[in-house]
Amino acid sequence: MRLATLRVGGTTAAVRVDGETAVETGLPDLGALLAEPDWRLLAENANGARHDVTDHAPLIPHPGKIICVGLNYRTHILEMGRELPRYPTLFAKFADALVGAHDEIVLPADSAAMDWEAELAVIVGATVRNADPGEAEAAIAGYSVLNDVTARDWQYRTPQWLQGKTWEASTPFGPVLVTPDELEADPEITCEIDGELVQRARVSDLVFPPAELVAYISRIVTLRPGDVIATGTPGGVGHARTPPRYLRDGSVLRTRISGIGELINMAHAS
Repeated sequence: MRLATLRVGGTTAAVRVDGETAVETGLPDLGALLAEPDWRLLAENANGARHDVTDHAPLIPHPGKIICVGLNYRTHILEMGRELPRYPTLFAKFADALVGAHDEIVLPADSAAMDWEAELAVIVGATVRNADPGEAEAAIAGYSVLNDVTARDWQYRTPQWLQGKTWEASTPFGPVLVTPDELEADPEITCEIDGELVQRARVSDLVFPPAELVAYISRIVTLRPGDVIATGTPGGVGHARTPPRYLRDGSVLRTRISGIGELINMAHAS
């Protein structure tokens, strides 16, 4: 099953996506739908107004938590000159950073080093605390695509990364949630800048896979429906290049995960 949040008639609607048709579920967004204990049944049986699949809002417009994982692809860890980690590197992002699948990305005037980071996003569909592996797996509502666009010059001002990671209107997220039963066995993740392939990897390159991340994070904090985990980026980021390369005004960023979909976002200088 594929689910999304669309902008419809000046508001938003949680929809089931059937090919090129979106079917309203009666809930205002996907976060609200996932908060319903029987969300799967509601979505499967939805028979509301139908629309073309256009104008995607951020997949979860107002998640309670966005928890991001750094240094989680072996290729990226090696290109950044680091050793494989024993534990996940975690940081946060806030909802104001999120934009839809085809919205513009804002390049802030305060940064000259906005970089791309294609990522698999995990969306939580049940409340879990201190989850064992089975509970963690069952708590995953589905998967989506996210690009953790990062202000490198701000990220590395201090040892704490937050200030480089959550600039407003910087993080495209969507276009759909794909439930685990429909996810490919080992999806390919790619990123293109103006048609040039800059990142390409398989999700199997993750050091800490999705269920392991859910279990680990749930020991720290209760995860709730609609929470988002960005699982990290593979090699090929601009900051690791010689010379470094960053997004420019007018750059077109295309982020794709096979079997899920793609984000196409133009960067716009503020």
